[in-house]
Amino acid sequence: MSSSPNLKIEKACEEALTKIKQIGADDFNDVQSKLEYVIGSYRFDRNPVGLYEIGAMALTKLKKYKEAKPKQVSKKLIDDLEKALATA
Repeated sequence: MSSSPNLKIEKACEEALTKIKQIGADDFNDVQSKLEYVIGSYRFDRNPVGLYEIGAMALTKLKKYKEAKPKQVSKKLIDDLEKALATA
């Protein structure tokens, strides 16, 4: 079974959320709470719009953080999120 674009964006957002929680930086508080909300919302209504919107926001923040602390954020996480967002 091939995974649908919606499953990919959901998984990528979950992975981003996990990493953001691990980092624990105040810079991520806003995007963390929004990711938690849109993941829950998607599971309820299966509408992925919020995942793409907040996923893009998380990607921007994670890329910026990776520039400052390259070892903290994996290239795979960034790549997976970019690929999932590209399916929108």
